[in-house]
Amino acid sequence: MNELTKFTNQLAKPETFDQIQIGIASPERIRSWSFGEIKKPETINYRTFKPERDGLFCARIFGPVKDYECLCGKYKRMKYKGVVCEKCGVEVTVTKVRRERMGHIELAAPVAHIWFLKSLPSRIGLLLDMQLKQLERVLYFEHYIVTEPGLTPLEKFQLLTEDELLEAQDEYGEDAFTAGIGAEAVKIMLMDLDLE
Repeated sequence: MNELTKFTNQLAKPETFDQIQIGIASPERIRSWSFGEIKKPETINYRTFKPERDGLFCARIFGPVKDYECLCGKYKRMKYKGVVCEKCGVEVTVTKVRRERMGHIELAAPVAHIWFLKSLPSRIGLLLDMQLKQLERVLYFEHYIVTEPGLTPLEKFQLLTEDELLEAQDEYGEDAFTAGIGAEAVKIMLMDLDLE
C-alpha cells in the first residue's frame, strides 16, 4: 500500500518525476493495494442515503462519509481519529481518504485482458499459435476448443461448435477428450505451454 500512497503523493507535485510507465498489476499486488472486497453491486441505500455495506461506495472499505465520524455515529470528533468502530467497521478519519483508497472485485471466472488479446500482434495468439478471430470465438463463447484430444482423431486447439461438440461426445464418449470455452479454456492452454 505504501507504493500507492507514495505515487498519489507524488501526483501533487508534477515536477518530481520525468516519465510515467503503465503496466498491468498482478492479482496479488492489487489485493495488497485494496482495502476490501466489493461483494454487492449496490451503491447507496435509497432510504437512509448511506453507502451500502460491501457495495461500490462502502464506508468500511473506502472510508467515512463525514469527517471524523463513523457510519453509525458511535464515534464522532477528532479525538477518536484512527479508531475503527466495532459496530460498523468504519475507521474514524477524514473523508478525503475516499479518493485515495481502492477496493477490488474477485471474479467468478477468469477473463482475458484486452491488451493481450487485441494488441497487434495478439500476444495470446502468438503464444498459442492461433489467429485472433479463432481466439475471439473461444473467448466470446462462440466455439469450444479441444484442450486434450486423448485417443480421439480430434486435434489439440481444434475449434468445435456446440453441435459438433455434442456429436463428438456421442461418438467418442464424454470422457474421451476435454474441450473448454471462454477464458478458462485459454488459461488451461497457456498453463500447458512449455516456454523453455
